[in-house]
Amino acid sequence: MRIIFMGSAPLSCESLQALRQRAGIDLLAVVTQPDRPKGRELKLQPSPVKLFAVQQNLRVLQPERARSPDFINEVRTLGPDLIVVAAYGQILPQELLQVPQFGCINVHTSLLPKYRGAAPIQAAILNDEPETGVTIMKMDAGLDTGDLLSQERTAIGPEDTAQTLHERLAQMGAGLLMRTMPEYVSGRLTPKPQPAEGVSYAPKIKKQDGRIDWTKPGRTIWNQVRGLVPWPGAFTFMPADPHPQLLKVWAAEVVPLSGPAGEVLRADNHGIVAGCGDQAMRITELQREGGRRLPADQFLAGHRLQPGTRLG
Repeated sequence: MRIIFMGSAPLSCESLQALRQRAGIDLLAVVTQPDRPKGRELKLQPSPVKLFAVQQNLRVLQPERARSPDFINEVRTLGPDLIVVAAYGQILPQELLQVPQFGCINVHTSLLPKYRGAAPIQAAILNDEPETGVTIMKMDAGLDTGDLLSQERTAIGPEDTAQTLHERLAQMGAGLLMRTMPEYVSGRLTPKPQPAEGVSYAPKIKKQDGRIDWTKPGRTIWNQVRGLVPWPGAFTFMPADPHPQLLKVWAAEVVPLSGPAGEVLRADNHGIVAGCGDQAMRITELQREGGRRLPADQFLAGHRLQPGTRLG
């Protein structure tokens, strides 16, 4: 099988590695997003997929736009039988989808048609879903609207964060891809249209989505904390001079207490308890802007945060 792989995010690397290790596959090229400026100095940084591909001595292509005629012609010249996509970051045009004999298949980290779009892992936790999963689909020109090939489910536990779920779904997706691909290519697996019912979308996460609204129920804020690890992280502000200081909340739990929304009710070795719209939240791990990530007791040893302080 002559295959081109398209991916950019860390999640993509598991599927790329699985393809790399599979006998009978000729990886013609790895397509990923162009290097982007990151960090305070805005230095150009390669995608995780590019780093992996370079280490494996694979050919790397980085078109600015996947719909570029020059790029599509380059893919056509390479002559892939199949294109495999996982968290690439652009919608592929119909002209590109039609190049390979077997089209393009995609690894998507939700149970489609639920949570089409850019942030399905975070959305599943933010919306208090009991389970999620991975879908292998045959791509069309829409946003995650293609026919279904296979799905696998996993429960979302109270200990899960977007990071732990990301790692689990990346491994599940790679395994499901390896099982699905030969069945699909051989014709033993018939693509099925997605159900019309249950369609929802998971838009790209923005930094401001992390700001905690303490008037919301404790469980909603708890899901926000878990669902936005590691980026952008749930955050709030505490009073400080000359201006309020940002606090990033890394871990927390709901406790059966009540008090004014955002007011610190307790601050001791067990954590920092703040009132919510319903019940309260005990912060057990946090980070001051510019500081280190610390357990609550260590944080309190260096920062005065008295009961009655209002977070917001």
